[in-house]
Amino acid sequence: MKRCFIIIVVAITSLYLFSSCKKDEKKSDAYGNFEAVEVLVSAENNGKLLQLKIEEGMSVSKGEVLGLIDTTDLYLKKLQLEATINSVSSGESIILSEIDVLQQQKDNLLKDKERIDAMFANNAATQKQFDDVYGNILLIDKQIAAAKTKFSSIESEIKTYKVSISQIDTAISRCKIVSPISGTILSQYYHEGEFAAAGRPIFKVANLDKMILRVFISGDQLPHINIGQEVEVIIDDTKKSNSTIKGVVSWISSEAVFTPKIIQTKKERVNMVYPVKIIIGNNGDVKVGMPGEANFINISADDTGM
Repeated sequence: MKRCFIIIVVAITSLYLFSSCKKDEKKSDAYGNFEAVEVLVSAENNGKLLQLKIEEGMSVSKGEVLGLIDTTDLYLKKLQLEATINSVSSGESIILSEIDVLQQQKDNLLKDKERIDAMFANNAATQKQFDDVYGNILLIDKQIAAAKTKFSSIESEIKTYKVSISQIDTAISRCKIVSPISGTILSQYYHEGEFAAAGRPIFKVANLDKMILRVFISGDQLPHINIGQEVEVIIDDTKKSNSTIKGVVSWISSEAVFTPKIIQTKKERVNMVYPVKIIIGNNGDVKVGMPGEANFINISADDTGM
């Protein structure tokens, strides 16, 4: 009889402790999943991938060249344009020579003009001689102006070719596959030797050093949450324990949405919720898609409806 009494007492005590723990267990203010800012890196030109030094899970740096699309056709076009510029530039030297000859002829005519002016003043030269020398000088001036016009035309043509070369240089630089951010390669869609199409993604990269917990809050929680507010983020550590990370609210939706089916908020019958983003630092424990919970530090149980 005594033994049965002890067993009953122990059972009641255990039930009480279990009920007390259950009662004191604190529910989180919001629930959601972790995500990262993912960037799709696409090819900017068509061509064969001569190099692609990436693997899924590989860490890359911002500005790091990870691959190269074949630039042979672009390089040949550049050589052709450079040869054209050299050919057109040779015409400049010819025109400059013509202008030098015309200028020398003009200098000679100016000397003749001085003599004719003196002779004409002393009635030793005729009006025709005077008119001829002035006429010849005007003719030479027109010929020099016409030659300079040709020179300007060649300069404009060369400038056009140089612009085309600059465009080709830009296109060649775009054949380099460069990581726009520092992060980790999440997915690879092309491999070395394959033909890449402009605008098609080659790989996906994300910065996993900072993760985003997207949670959903009810309308009565919204007035108590502000951008920049500190948040206690909870993730699963083991089956029976959790880890806590500090986070900061970075974004609050201005419009309500329907409760996602995968989310269980504290109020089970809330139909409309507000998405909120919380940024945390990641040491590698948090993965994309992992579930997470959030407690808003400055909210009391009464404020959140607990």
